[in-house]
Amino acid sequence: MPPVEYKIEGDNLQVVRIKLKPGQEIYAEAGKMVYKTSNVEWQTQMTGSGIGEKLMGALKRKLTGESLFMTHFKTKSSEGEVGLAGDFPGRIQAFELVAGQSVLVQRDGFIVAERTVKLDIAFTKKIGAGLFGGEGFILQKLTGPGVAFIHGGGDFIEFNLGPGELLQVDTGCIVAFDESVHYDIQMAGGISTSIFGGEGLFLATLTGPGRAWVQTMTLSKLRRELGGGIGAKRGGGEASGLGALTGLLGSND
Repeated sequence: MPPVEYKIEGDNLQVVRIKLKPGQEIYAEAGKMVYKTSNVEWQTQMTGSGIGEKLMGALKRKLTGESLFMTHFKTKSSEGEVGLAGDFPGRIQAFELVAGQSVLVQRDGFIVAERTVKLDIAFTKKIGAGLFGGEGFILQKLTGPGVAFIHGGGDFIEFNLGPGELLQVDTGCIVAFDESVHYDIQMAGGISTSIFGGEGLFLATLTGPGRAWVQTMTLSKLRRELGGGIGAKRGGGEASGLGALTGLLGSND
């Protein structure tokens, strides 16, 4: 079966448009679908082939904070199309994985993949990376063969790290990296830099060889800016970003 055809459209509110031929199937995170043609069948189900595997998959997904179910899409008689997107402004990255190739992704990053791609969880190897890495102990792991798509905030910057090459990144800004890349956490310079530099106490370190993707905006930063900026103007500094934005749009002031 040939890989699915796809096109990523848009700028900072991107959508991936996937064409499905008869016999092709994809599965997606619940709630990511934007549209589908009427001949595309969809079904929500737990992942895995047996009861034990499905229960284990549900437990793993619970650990990552995701829904227990995936939505599967396929067409039987003619070519169909499905459009999917992330939950906030950002970009979509496609990974065309060969058999056995894996990429590690931030929690909540996965959108959709071909049925042949295995979605699993991966634990960070060091306790320091787990405690201070911004995403906790758990990352998502995508293993080929097949095409998989992830979503992150703002724009993406891609790095191709050579053997031993080190990249220091804000802990929440890592989107994905090859399994060959070593991930760790270190202090962000001296005490004064850590306290007054505005970048936090720790930095994530990525050491090559392999590729790494960094996002310019995180969901937590977006929430903080909306909540602090808009809420402060309306006298509600503790309001959530969504609540403050809703209040601003509904105001007649």
